[in-house]
Amino acid sequence: MPVLTRLIPSPVVVDIRPGALDDLATVLADQRISQSGRLAVAVSGGSGARLRERLTPSLPGATWFEVGGGALDDAVRLADEMKSGHYDAVVGLGGGKVIDCAKYSAARVGLPMVAVATNLSHDGICSPVSILDNDAGRGSYGVPTPIALLIDLDVIREAPVRFVRSGIGDALSNISAVADWELSNRVNDEQIDGLAAAMARQAGEAVLRHPGGCGDDGFLTVLSEGLVLSGIAMSIAGHTRPSSGACHEISHALDLLYPKRAASHGEQVGLGAAFAMHLRGDHDGSLLMAEVLRRHGLPVLAQEIGFTDEEFVRAVEFAPETRPGRYTILEHLELSPDGLRSAYAEYAAAVNS
Repeated sequence: MPVLTRLIPSPVVVDIRPGALDDLATVLADQRISQSGRLAVAVSGGSGARLRERLTPSLPGATWFEVGGGALDDAVRLADEMKSGHYDAVVGLGGGKVIDCAKYSAARVGLPMVAVATNLSHDGICSPVSILDNDAGRGSYGVPTPIALLIDLDVIREAPVRFVRSGIGDALSNISAVADWELSNRVNDEQIDGLAAAMARQAGEAVLRHPGGCGDDGFLTVLSEGLVLSGIAMSIAGHTRPSSGACHEISHALDLLYPKRAASHGEQVGLGAAFAMHLRGDHDGSLLMAEVLRRHGLPVLAQEIGFTDEEFVRAVEFAPETRPGRYTILEHLELSPDGLRSAYAEYAAAVNS
């Protein structure tokens, strides 16, 4: 009998623990990623630059490149600078912008990429996508999944707590995103990948139901693992459906309509997910998500991220235009502005009761 299976693109190394950064050189050599030690290391001017001094003695063959920002031009410039070297791999050391630039640049020059996250602000640390600013606003670019991922919990705790909170919102939004995917499957017969959906949903559920807080190793481990699984789920599916539904459409709308006032990505998608679950009729799930968001210090109402109710309603109305062709609860209900106002008023009353 033939054994039917499939290959799943995923890192060969996932190292999440306190002190993981100290073993970076050993991990890369032991896993045959860079036995020679010839590495192109991309860092930011912030946390990455501070860690450079610490890591330089253990990475004597590395060439260091400072990334100016999270724009497509920055990623292209980084790739051009790396072309003249003979490197085994690219290491992205820093937050989301640095890692996204490093992923795109590594893909452009045909090298494997190692992600070393210094914060947990979103699930891009292990995703097959780079989010980069361009002349038209912000774009998503397909890239290979990182070949290795290191998350040092000691380093994570040194970052501002808002980054951990943002990652919590992004992980929790998986629950709503998968529900939207399943809705589209029922209504439009959109193909759904059960493994990708299961991984993304369980990543969100693990964070939702963990009793710990932002400073606990146990909770930070579960959050880190959840963000990694979210990225792998997107690789399995071949698109962002496992982690992006109405929650992300609402966030994209806030970014586009109010670009100078938008909150963090995780704050916006967390709020968007809680409201989308209310729209879906899952009121108990919406209230539980809002309760967990509040426990971790995240917003659950528009005014808590600096928007009026009317501005938020306008963003929700505009949200489907941000992802043409994606079917979520917003496209399904097609609520009028008055209908959205009423629904948001009901949601706000419920989470404040």
